[in-house]
Amino acid sequence: MNRKITRRQAMKTMGLTFGAVTLGFEGYGKVNENVYEYPLNHREIFNPLDNPLGRVITAITCGAGARGNVYGNYASAFPEQIKIVGVAEPIPLRNDRYAKKHAISDENRFVTWEDVFKRPKFADAIIITMPDNLHYEPCMTAMKLGYDVLLEKPMAQTEQECRNILAMTRKTGRIVAVCHVLRYSPYFIRMKKLIGDGAIGELISIQHFEPIEHIHMSHSFVRGNWHDSKATTPIILAKSCHDLDILRWMIGSNCKSIAAMGDLKWFRKENAPEGNTPRCMDGCSIEASCPYSAMRIYHRERSWTYVFDLPEEKEKQGDAIMQYLRTTNYGRCVYHMENDQPDHYIASINFENRVTANFSMEAFTSYSGRRTRVMGSMGDMVGDMEELDITDFRTNKTVKLIPKSEDIENYKNSGHGGGDWFLMRDFVTAVANQDPKYLTSTIDQSIESHIIGFAAERSRNSGQIAQVKM
Repeated sequence: MNRKITRRQAMKTMGLTFGAVTLGFEGYGKVNENVYEYPLNHREIFNPLDNPLGRVITAITCGAGARGNVYGNYASAFPEQIKIVGVAEPIPLRNDRYAKKHAISDENRFVTWEDVFKRPKFADAIIITMPDNLHYEPCMTAMKLGYDVLLEKPMAQTEQECRNILAMTRKTGRIVAVCHVLRYSPYFIRMKKLIGDGAIGELISIQHFEPIEHIHMSHSFVRGNWHDSKATTPIILAKSCHDLDILRWMIGSNCKSIAAMGDLKWFRKENAPEGNTPRCMDGCSIEASCPYSAMRIYHRERSWTYVFDLPEEKEKQGDAIMQYLRTTNYGRCVYHMENDQPDHYIASINFENRVTANFSMEAFTSYSGRRTRVMGSMGDMVGDMEELDITDFRTNKTVKLIPKSEDIENYKNSGHGGGDWFLMRDFVTAVANQDPKYLTSTIDQSIESHIIGFAAERSRNSGQIAQVKM
């Protein structure tokens, strides 16, 4: 029986011959024979449905820490789009600074999220950037009271809570955007477009690698807020539901099953070197040479200090850091923490369209930045979130794509390759137009990565392949 196929399907089946016309490189800048600069501009990245905003939306931020300030800074940069009119934050200094930055009146400053909802609704949206265990209840309450929600990932601590949030959006009609910011990164947008255009023929498999970087691991998942998976969420969700979401998004099919393995091998008491002390500043004999020394990381190098509420005067910051190291987990020896998060994690994922993906998350790297290999029937792609190399099997020719910024520099510097603020732009547009279609990642899509993540944990803990039901 003959079947009619479209030109697009034929091109994907046969593979695309490299060249400016065939791959659509006519809009790219040619650097040399095999290198092209692709433009990064807001018209390419914003949702195609994008319309000018008819009004300024208002929002209340629950959690004035690092992520709360990332999204709040968007409001400072684009006051014609969004105004932060309230804040809930139990740490007085953070509350003060956030209120001052956004000119929030005293009556709209709160200590806890519960306090916000004791008032009648006084904004369009709630931005939830609190710890993982404070995502579910505020989100559910906000929707019941008529707020739209920007919800930091992970959505909630259990699969059932995630499903409850989805059900509540359908019941109330509220908009909930989960902060899967990598979908808004120009790099991943370009990769997905090339796959969809058939640049490497039919998609066969993906290998995706997230190098956490050894200091980041010690900071966030040994000493930091996510060191206890039971109090927060498993690392596959806390750190890498982004990555599961990107894989699902690029592959474009439901996940069938997953097999995962991972363990905590290094950051354990039995690996503590001789001469260590409970805190790094307590006379530890190997402190000077330890790569995880809190004195070295936070005090001498002054890195990762965004978690500390430091005085603005630089001459006072050293003493303030030392006080944190004496009194918080950030000053403790990494081998004597109550941490349980795996420091290496691998997962093999099978999708309904017969595409497979291998995902690896590793703590012990000297670098960060995701690496991805995409294999197709007529070529492959290799990228590191900066450059993207595409090879055509038939011609054995490789083209290197490198980004060239045009009018998105303010977005590009926001974090996650520009994804943080591009997400905010889509969320603001969705709320202003009361239409979730303006979101690249709707709640219906965002929940899928969480379901895959919870299935991965079932597989890792049971030693068996876990079936996935969306």
